[in-house]
Amino acid sequence: MLRLLDPLVSLVFPEFCHVCGELVEGTSDGVACRACWERVRFLTVDSPLCGKCGRFLLDGRPGAVARCGQCNDHFYDQARSAGLYEFALSATVLNLKNVPWVPSTAAKALERAIPLLPVGPDHIVMPVPLSKKRLAERGFDQAAVLARLVSRTARLPLDEFSLIRVRDTQMHRTAMDRKAREASVKGAFAVTRPALIKDRHVLLVDDVMTTGASASHCAFSLKKNGAASVNVLTLARAVG
Repeated sequence: MLRLLDPLVSLVFPEFCHVCGELVEGTSDGVACRACWERVRFLTVDSPLCGKCGRFLLDGRPGAVARCGQCNDHFYDQARSAGLYEFALSATVLNLKNVPWVPSTAAKALERAIPLLPVGPDHIVMPVPLSKKRLAERGFDQAAVLARLVSRTARLPLDEFSLIRVRDTQMHRTAMDRKAREASVKGAFAVTRPALIKDRHVLLVDDVMTTGASASHCAFSLKKNGAASVNVLTLARAVG
């Protein structure tokens, strides 16, 4: 029914692509047109990725197991993303920071990415938390929106309350280097219910992964409180 209504919706409430400015043909594509979705490099088991952090290796061979060398000291076990932070996917991530809605094209991409990680029925899904200040300003946690989606899709329990951000951190800017990002989130996360974390396998969910600093320090807090493993799933992965 939604597909049948798309032309009418586009006529009455036109949405113009946040990437190229052309008309968005269907509501399932959100804020980007079909052409800009088709330009996104979605990640698969054959993509040239770092075996640990999922960084896209520009000079890597498809399907090869390699390490980028920049995530050796990170505390999570493995991280993967649905696609690269570009074109329609980057526009979707940016829009998600303002509107708590995941268009079906992005939702399906995230669903396809779940099997890229060793996730089983013994996992629990947790979002990377916002600070109380940021949550009050925004009104919602975009990572929690994605975590709920992953929980429903994978049929795994969701825990939005055991991991918290104990201090507000400056918003990460594109120009921030790895050391600045690491320093900004060090000691920023804590576990409030360690008994629910002990010996559990955690699937940590966020919107975008850049250096992996936030995910790493979340994993540090979780493992310090007894988590057996922490894998990370994000909608998008920054290039470079």
